[in-house]
Amino acid sequence: MLIEAVIFFVTAVLTYLYYNYKQIHNYFDARGIKYVPGWPVFGNTIQSSFKKTHMIEDLDAVYRAYPDERYVGYIEGIKSIIMIRDPEIIKAVTVKDFEHFVDHRDLIPVEVEPLMGDSMFSMKGDRWRDMRTTLSPAFTSSKMRRMMPFMNEISANIIEYVKEHINEDMNIDDLIRRYTNDVIASTAYGLTVNSLKDKDNEFYKTGQALFNFPFFRRIIFIINMLFPAVAKILGVRIFPPEGTSFFMNIVSGTMEHRENNNIERPDMIQLLMEASKGKLKTDKEGTDEVATEYDLKSTNTSRNWSQSELAGQVFIFFAAGFESSASTLVMLLHEIALNNDIQEKLYQEIREFQENHGSLVYDRISDLKYLDCVLNEALRKWAVAVVSDRVCTKPYELPPPHEGGKPCKLSLNDIVYTPINSLHMDPLYFPNPEVFDPERFSDENKHNIKPFTFMPFGVGPRICIGVRFAVMELKVLLYYLIANFKVVKCSKTRDPPVLAPEDIKIMAKGGSWAKFEVRK
Repeated sequence: MLIEAVIFFVTAVLTYLYYNYKQIHNYFDARGIKYVPGWPVFGNTIQSSFKKTHMIEDLDAVYRAYPDERYVGYIEGIKSIIMIRDPEIIKAVTVKDFEHFVDHRDLIPVEVEPLMGDSMFSMKGDRWRDMRTTLSPAFTSSKMRRMMPFMNEISANIIEYVKEHINEDMNIDDLIRRYTNDVIASTAYGLTVNSLKDKDNEFYKTGQALFNFPFFRRIIFIINMLFPAVAKILGVRIFPPEGTSFFMNIVSGTMEHRENNNIERPDMIQLLMEASKGKLKTDKEGTDEVATEYDLKSTNTSRNWSQSELAGQVFIFFAAGFESSASTLVMLLHEIALNNDIQEKLYQEIREFQENHGSLVYDRISDLKYLDCVLNEALRKWAVAVVSDRVCTKPYELPPPHEGGKPCKLSLNDIVYTPINSLHMDPLYFPNPEVFDPERFSDENKHNIKPFTFMPFGVGPRICIGVRFAVMELKVLLYYLIANFKVVKCSKTRDPPVLAPEDIKIMAKGGSWAKFEVRK
């Protein structure tokens, strides 16, 4: 009986998956949308599912399959998704008709991972609007100005460490992740950490463990994405419980300690404490520029937020500030090591800046125009956002996918993707996209960039709220590194860098290695 039951169960599952596979094809065929058929269960993601390629390459293969289409069908596992290729439709979905596409898809159920599920990234509808409105004063220029000294201090730790390892082959991945770890520990959690001196400190080890995805955690993640109802019933956790408890306890413990001892510190926890009491006010320099421009129509800015919800905001801030920022800066330094002319031009700008202005302060950092160009080019070529997703929250009609086609009617819960990396690497918008060329973003050339083809932090009202923080975090360390050292190739430096087949991380195969030489 047991064998028969197992056979029946397996047969039923396979039948369901094959039926679903055919239904996806019927969905696209009925709407006249071109698609790459893919494989049952895996769809168009079979290569990345088995870590043969990065998920970016699976997305890009479909993006490039039909270059004349305004949008195409993408099959992610057992889900049908519309991948938008046309910048004008991207503008409509993300900005003009945003009310029809307010939410992100359900990636991780809040019942499974409260910290991630309670983050602003996962919040929906009015709850998201209220949280965005509540937090937007935390990311004004004046708040960033108060956080910059922490970054200067941690950058000084990096410079000191590099001086002790001159002309040695250095693992850039490890160096930069320790910097972003310490920045987040300080600016978000109010902790003083030096991960270069105390390499096995608990904050760094716990953070690393959260973002390493061994095989079994990848399977759990896939179950959550494809079968969220099953994940809720089983209660399978993606992140190690001890890791999420660690970060939750830091937030609750720090808040309680500061409340009891009347302590204030200009970091994210302090801002959240003020937000929870309704004391976080907009300053004279304005608030969330995107929110202001598109009017988020918050329903209740005085909503009382639970400690779990507040902890969720610090957690997503950690996830974005630690991993995403690190990946960008690592790949930027890898490119710098291979492009000496770009590095020297950047050094000359920094040297001239120092002669004219002395030390680096927040109000002057935007004067470094070429530094902006270099950073934007790294964000273009190695965008960590990968894809921007939206869920249809009101019925909507897309224009025809091609000349002579018919409009596509979207229903509630239909998913659309904007393939950020594919747009950034499309020669139609960025000639010779494989070439690292900061001049694309110079004042003389940036007008040539077509709107809605460069969006490393997303676009529209759901653009990353921490853009200012992320850019400042990247610029500060890059400024000090280039001012003090020349970054050069070593025997381990891969030229050109090739994307490693990781699940989410953006990194080079074999890692990023370089040597640092002291500037004369």
